[in-house]
Amino acid sequence: MTATVTTSGDPRLRGDGLGWVTRAVFGDERVVLTVGAAPAGHRVAARYAVVPSLSRPRFLLPLGAPRATAAALLAYNALRPPRVRAVRAALGGLSRVGAAGPAFPTLTVSVPAGSAAGELLLAERLAVDLAAGPLHAGCGVRPPDPNHKPTLALFTGDGRPQGYAKIGWNGATRALVSAEAAALRELAELTGVPDHPVTPRLLTEIEWAGQVVAVVEPLPPRVRGVPVSDPPRIAALLAVARRGRPAPPSRPLAGSSFLDRLAAEAARAADADPSGRRAVAAVAALARRHGGTALEFGHWHGDWVPWNLGRHAGELVAWDWEHSGPDVPLGFDLAHDAFQRALVLRGEPAAAAAGAVGTRLTRYGDQLGLGPAQRRAVADAYLVEMWLRTFRLADAGAGWNAALHPALLDVIEKRHSV
Repeated sequence: MTATVTTSGDPRLRGDGLGWVTRAVFGDERVVLTVGAAPAGHRVAARYAVVPSLSRPRFLLPLGAPRATAAALLAYNALRPPRVRAVRAALGGLSRVGAAGPAFPTLTVSVPAGSAAGELLLAERLAVDLAAGPLHAGCGVRPPDPNHKPTLALFTGDGRPQGYAKIGWNGATRALVSAEAAALRELAELTGVPDHPVTPRLLTEIEWAGQVVAVVEPLPPRVRGVPVSDPPRIAALLAVARRGRPAPPSRPLAGSSFLDRLAAEAARAADADPSGRRAVAAVAALARRHGGTALEFGHWHGDWVPWNLGRHAGELVAWDWEHSGPDVPLGFDLAHDAFQRALVLRGEPAAAAAGAVGTRLTRYGDQLGLGPAQRRAVADAYLVEMWLRTFRLADAGAGWNAALHPALLDVIEKRHSV
């Protein structure tokens, strides 16, 4: 399908967020999408309100079951910014009485008469896999982004949340969805680990129309966000790293499988892009500078930031494990939290975000058993890891993150030249 910007006809032909989302969710061309009535010879399978308008789409709101419509707006509203929360609360109230739908354009999803909707529509297929009965799916609409994944929030007709379906639609996002599914399978085997955050279960993972789809368990309904002013949860970081095991012996960075992986990824980057040669040099400098430093290695969440954490019933809850992995230096999650707070929340450049990493490790690193040499090694290794993540996503089709490339390479080279 071509990507032209229109406000009528099949929305999958649009070049905006509505086009991107509908191409991912309704990928089978036998499915017909119209604004208004279904064409002759087709039966209606679902209807969505396009909120707030076709020219400024922000949300696909399922229609036909008022309690599901309201739930799609109100579920986990406490995790959203105040302004968004207020708008959703108002729309949710209208939805409960069936008054929200008529206020917005209606997107009609129809399938050929006599066809099995479960073979053509993702929500129908997932309803079968989850054995949940008919499901209604809400979906946020955002500008097209090769690094983001359309996500269906699945509800029963009476408004009970059943799961969140993440859709990996290109090389980068398919890898992320598969990685999170693998991480959740492993975490499900952990039981009774003190201080480990509560983690949503993986409900199912399927391939669908060339996409990878993972359905994750709903969060607890009364989960609340973690205030950004809260100090780091050191016990939880240690529990994630060690998974209930005793602290392993520290090992030199040189000769570690972690450093070997960085070197291999940098070499692959050099083969794919001229900037990768700078990454090869950065890994070599890391080995020269910190090769003899003994570090503890373990797992990390990979995206430990306030917007992926919450509190429920006195316990910490952590979600979005798509960057999780084993065998990284202890302290990476602490470093990542500082880096992303600076880069995303405060809008600071890569150099300032790297400085925030050092500040955070200096303040809290001793609680992880990190001395001055270990803190410097963790900071330098983390920054190389982050640039290689940036490369992996770009190489898989997500494009370069302009905030990190080439700026982060500049930062790394400057640190190694001091």
